[in-house]
Amino acid sequence: MEYVFDGCQHRFRRRVGSRAASTGRDSIQSQVVYGCVGNSIAVPVLNAGGLSVGAIPTVLLSNTPHYSTCHGGALPTSWFAGYLKDLEARDALRSVRTVLVGYLGSTTQAAVLARWLGTVMTGLLLGILISRVMSGLIAEQLGWRAVYALAAGSIGLIGLATWRGLPRFSPTTSLGYGALLGSMLKLWSLHSSLRRAAVSQGLLSVAFSAFWSTLAVMLHADFGLGSAAAGAFGLAGAAGALAAPLAGRLADRRGPERVTRLGAALTAASFAALGLVGVVPPEIQLGVIVVAAIGFDFGIQATLVAHQTIVYGIDPPARSRLNAVLFTGVFVGMATGAGLGSLALGQWGWNGVVVLATLASIGALAARLVRRVAP
Repeated sequence: MEYVFDGCQHRFRRRVGSRAASTGRDSIQSQVVYGCVGNSIAVPVLNAGGLSVGAIPTVLLSNTPHYSTCHGGALPTSWFAGYLKDLEARDALRSVRTVLVGYLGSTTQAAVLARWLGTVMTGLLLGILISRVMSGLIAEQLGWRAVYALAAGSIGLIGLATWRGLPRFSPTTSLGYGALLGSMLKLWSLHSSLRRAAVSQGLLSVAFSAFWSTLAVMLHADFGLGSAAAGAFGLAGAAGALAAPLAGRLADRRGPERVTRLGAALTAASFAALGLVGVVPPEIQLGVIVVAAIGFDFGIQATLVAHQTIVYGIDPPARSRLNAVLFTGVFVGMATGAGLGSLALGQWGWNGVVVLATLASIGALAARLVRRVAP
């Protein structure tokens, strides 16, 4: 341990050398030669807390703009894209736990970042899907109560580690929590493109959750399969989610609007195909479910990547709150889909779930096809 003079903070601070975490955080923000803003303040604070961080500049200036002179500007998009691409080439994404996003220098940087984050966010969906495999195996061996007990214990440990390990930051705004939530409602009312993205992705989440929350019950009732077999279907969904980089490249060539429509259409077609399960010969019924799971998981992930591209380009200073609104729609859809899916299964059987998921996906497609009537 040693003490280092921190020119930004104008005081001595401790640097925890070898104890810094081996897993990483990426800070994507502006940077100045003189001053305290963006990466120039975020990186020292994180390092002082014993956290390793990769600093990815978007804008490089001599000093903050309020001085009489200021030189520099936004980095070329090709440089910025190269930084992110080389992180993947170095296999650095494997250890990334947190991505901090601040000021971006241009809308083209925002588009590049959205596609890159889409690849990173694939891990979120993969976590959801792989957890189904693990929960199925655990339930098969130890019973369903063990799954909830282990989940509660792991969340408690994560909460403790977060409380102990994350650094303390001074508030960057004087707004209260209620005012911040109110500003998100204002963003919702101002931007129709944000509303369309949140509604469309939320409806896809309804379909996604309705399927996965009822699959195990259907497989047990119709095929005599246990929870381990039901969880194994998560591997099929993971295969679809891993195709997210293809969606990013398609968005480059065709634009994110078209990708949202193609993704929603593929999702609707995949869920509609599940209606064939009771029609085709028994020996291929499970195969139909596997193919459909790959199809709709790819469609949902592709649409999410494209929606993030759209949302990040709306209002760069409010990017974090815009993303929060988008994912609020996602998780409200997840919760709603679980409830409606269980209700549909109880009232109308598996065909009811299929109809619900298909209609929700068609609703998402309709939200993307309707023309904008507001800014």
